[in-house]
Amino acid sequence: MEGSRPVPDSPATSRQAVALLRDLGAAEIAHPGGTLLAHLQRVQEQLAAWDARPALQLAGLCHAFYGTDGFPTALRSPDHRPELSAVIGAEAEGIVYLYASCDREATYPTLTDANASFRDRFTGQAGIMEPQTRRDFAELSAANELDLARIDPAFREKWGAELLALFTRFRPLLSQPAWTACRTVLVSDPSARD
Repeated sequence: MEGSRPVPDSPATSRQAVALLRDLGAAEIAHPGGTLLAHLQRVQEQLAAWDARPALQLAGLCHAFYGTDGFPTALRSPDHRPELSAVIGAEAEGIVYLYASCDREATYPTLTDANASFRDRFTGQAGIMEPQTRRDFAELSAANELDLARIDPAFREKWGAELLALFTRFRPLLSQPAWTACRTVLVSDPSARD
């Protein structure tokens, strides 16, 4: 976009984002595997290991900033979008908002469709997701859920089969490293993995 700030991708940007998350209490919010901040950092690290672009990695670090459909605790309301955008850039913040605002029940069933519909749980509005947006959403979803499945055996036991079915549907949108991780983490029988 002309006139927009380039995507920050330096370690300094991640440090600034972590400082903001700490200031807003993410290091004190309980989450599987420790704290919300620890989870957010692991998601960012997973996306980096999958060689995701910098904006998606930063979105992974901040993906629960506004809460999510699966984790309602928010650090800030969506009214504070400029605050997060000033730290991680507009593109990364846009991914964070998309992830946080997703009405999963309405969106997940058609995510791989070319004209996938997205419903914003904050506004109730629906729209069509662009291909890159759908890929970002699927990749971030995989990184998030796989972190929970790795950290919490009870979570994996309860949700693993359902998540594997979901990510099998999302497979056309996932990078090869993300799909491999889905199979590795969620398939109980090693002989059944690709």
